[in-house]
Amino acid sequence: MIRSSRRGNRRLAAVTLAITASMFLASCADNGSNSGGGESAESGSALKIGMVNEQTDPGNPTKGGTLTFSGYSAVTTLDPAKSQAAGSAGGSELGAIYDVLVRYDGVQQKFVPQLAESLEPSSDTKSWTLKLRDGVTFSDGTPFDSKAVAASLNRYVTNRGPSSAVWAAKVASIDTPDATTVVFNLSSPWTGIQSMLAAGPGMIVSPTAQQGETFTPIGAGAFTLEKFSPNEELLLAARPDYYGGAPNVDKLKLISIVGAQATADALKTGGIDATYIRTLAPILDLIKNGNPGFLDIPSLGYIANVNMAEGRPGSDLRVRQAMALSIDPETLNTRVNNGQGLPGQVIFQDTSRWHNDVAPIGLDAAKAKELLDQAKADGYDGKVTYLAMQEPTAQATALGVQAMLNAVGFDAQIEYVTGAADLIKRMYVDHNYDMSSAAVSVPEADPFERLYSSLKSTSPNNTIGYSDAQMDTLIDQLGVSTTDADKKAVLAKIQERANETVPWQVWGNVPQIDVWNENVHGVKLNIDGMVLFDEVWKN
Repeated sequence: MIRSSRRGNRRLAAVTLAITASMFLASCADNGSNSGGGESAESGSALKIGMVNEQTDPGNPTKGGTLTFSGYSAVTTLDPAKSQAAGSAGGSELGAIYDVLVRYDGVQQKFVPQLAESLEPSSDTKSWTLKLRDGVTFSDGTPFDSKAVAASLNRYVTNRGPSSAVWAAKVASIDTPDATTVVFNLSSPWTGIQSMLAAGPGMIVSPTAQQGETFTPIGAGAFTLEKFSPNEELLLAARPDYYGGAPNVDKLKLISIVGAQATADALKTGGIDATYIRTLAPILDLIKNGNPGFLDIPSLGYIANVNMAEGRPGSDLRVRQAMALSIDPETLNTRVNNGQGLPGQVIFQDTSRWHNDVAPIGLDAAKAKELLDQAKADGYDGKVTYLAMQEPTAQATALGVQAMLNAVGFDAQIEYVTGAADLIKRMYVDHNYDMSSAAVSVPEADPFERLYSSLKSTSPNNTIGYSDAQMDTLIDQLGVSTTDADKKAVLAKIQERANETVPWQVWGNVPQIDVWNENVHGVKLNIDGMVLFDEVWKN
């Protein structure tokens, strides 16, 4: 299925926190913008997945120089097994050190080889054969062979890396018949292995990287570590012995500027060369400015988690239904995004290739009141607390939600915390909240892994306490679906079941963009907002 082309053409709780925190951070302050007046480049509803301001033929690559990239959040770890590898959480930075076995090309909407020569399924997709490229080595000279790949994947599962529960559930065993061949034997048909090998599990660490408790970032990527100041700067140097030849740029400087508008301004003034942004107003600004890039719209980017633990309001299905029937995403969009966002209640909007025709739960204030009254008759006092940060966008969301809940009879109160760290701890460590903003951010490449992690009752990353036997069955059916048509059919049933059981309060999507200046070329796209820099150059 994936064939090569020539280059020119710690613990479960800690990892669960890393996953959920990165998904939360991708949602919290960047669901939209209240950053002032002025006309925007276009309505957010007109945004579509794909390239923007495509560049003409740039000519031959030039060599040398430093490319400065501002990530969404500062890098805190260089271990792929300890970080949710995504565009919003250091995935591009880690990819520069480790590379990936395969990558997802969002333009072509297919997986293509990277460090792998090919990845082919059996006829029943119950096994996949990975062939490695010749000439690939780790940066310390260690052979990049099948045993190293298997050892890295086993290390990822042993360390309970993000998505390792999905991997362990699906991959029964790994065979290494020769130095360049890895065979994945699955417990059931599965195409999502491609997504996994394009993300954190596919970032192969050298067998020499882990020495006791000491981890050294040794990978097979195009760059090696020169300097790392956690939460500040990551400086990488080009590898002259990279398998396809030395990268065009000499160095990568990887930083994180606080604030999306400040980041966009730095790009426009040349202070940085490329960046990843999830805030609507700066995205529109950069598109209008003519900056090239790839715009993506992952699904379930703007939602609320409702705590379903016993004793919490959300443990009562009628309460969750009443909330969903009373909170209007369009009203939130007007209040929070100046009407420019991507509001909606469906899991997959019409921007997604996984969109279906199943209607969402809808809005019905009378029905919401009826359900709430039933819950109150059974002893519920109507009180619910919305947890939010003291930040303008989060406050606007909280006030909007409060007003709409109170309008149908809830006694909704807002509790503010000072920053993201406090909110993450309350939600994902202590589970001490009733309701708060969140994100699942389901990538277009394959929806199974994120839906499994969020909804499957046995998933360690199901932090909301959702448990539904019918949904478990549907998730399992999605996991063994091998064609897009079959997946869409199951996803339609998942939408129907979500309407009935309300696992989240769905309010819409959040666009994201990998964007660069016109003098930057050769950026390679990957899954979940990540990019690769092995062919990047500047003129």
